[in-house]
Amino acid sequence: MADYHFVYKDVEGASTQWDDIQRKLGNLPPKPPAFKPDPFEPAPDPDSVPKDKSWIDEKTEEELEEIEDDLDDDRLLEEYRKKRLAEMREAVKISKYGSVMPISGSDFVREVSQAPQDVWVVVILYKEGFLECGLLLQCLEELAVKYPATKFVKIISTDCIPNYPDCNLPTLLVYNNGAVKANYVGLHSFGHRCTPEGVALVLCQSDPVLNDGQSGSNASVLEGVRKRFIEKVVTEHEDHDDDGSSSD
Repeated sequence: MADYHFVYKDVEGASTQWDDIQRKLGNLPPKPPAFKPDPFEPAPDPDSVPKDKSWIDEKTEEELEEIEDDLDDDRLLEEYRKKRLAEMREAVKISKYGSVMPISGSDFVREVSQAPQDVWVVVILYKEGFLECGLLLQCLEELAVKYPATKFVKIISTDCIPNYPDCNLPTLLVYNNGAVKANYVGLHSFGHRCTPEGVALVLCQSDPVLNDGQSGSNASVLEGVRKRFIEKVVTEHEDHDDDGSSSD
């Protein structure tokens, strides 16, 4: 005949008097606390959240586009929604660039000729190992950081134009709206000394090529370019004077 053992369990959390005595004597572990579920809280109703500027600020670009019809009765909030959308789109456009991007011949049409109409593209034709190309590339890297709304790309000269003469390197091409707006052949195009300030001044002589995405107008960008160029010239002149006086 089988030997059956029965184990009886009381309600969870219940304890006998014997168990309590044994716990006091240290023969049993402390009694675990009874399970208590968290108090029920209904999920917040999105429609009950007050609609104000802070509510708009928390929305993503996609969400701001979706709620367009919800703000028909609130003209001020709808204007703020449009303002936030414009700021987001401008921030995306600015953060798109900020460096000199390498491209191949097959990329040229997509990255340069088909760039957005409001974006200026500066293309450097170069080859590795050419000192002049390295100097101009250094200047463009600095300008790309200062003017992140302008697109800077670099391409091996013969990948862009087969059999392009090395004596023309470096060459700078400026594109806008799919067309060449300017070209500069050789490092001498940027003055006796090639500096980021000098290159910037040459690029902005006839067109608003450089764009920092923040100045608000082409005139203010150009004014900033001229100011930095003058400051650079003055600083170099003062440094030259200091060197001359020390040698005396």
